[in-house]
Amino acid sequence: MFEEIVGESPALQAVLSHVVKVAPVDSTVLITGETGTGKELVARAIHKRSPRAARAFVSANCAAIPPSLIASELFGHEKGAFTGAVQRRLGRFELAEGGTLFLDEIGELPLDTQITLLRVLQERTFERVGGSKAILCECARDCRHQ
Repeated sequence: MFEEIVGESPALQAVLSHVVKVAPVDSTVLITGETGTGKELVARAIHKRSPRAARAFVSANCAAIPPSLIASELFGHEKGAFTGAVQRRLGRFELAEGGTLFLDEIGELPLDTQITLLRVLQERTFERVGGSKAILCECARDCRHQ
């Protein structure tokens, strides 16, 4: 049933039991664990068993995004928002619309960005960098976070 996850230990069976319970639920999920323990595999397993399975699974390693690009990567930007922004670009939240957004290593993000993410999850809206229009984010209720 979990073709990408290999193992039979009682601890792994407990994790997979949680995957089965949480997958059909329309809620944000927090997946914790050390680097390399398979958080993304668990997020993919949840996605594949959810009503969002036919939609996109978008993953972002927040620790690998330079601080100056975080807002643009997550929320997108408008043409002319900064030097080099020659066209509108969709961020990860828009790319995952109706699907699943997995944000790995969110603890590595600056605190102001973590606060912004919390507001997106609570209000389900965000603005692209350089934009003035609030964008409704259906993905916000479906995000997977570490």
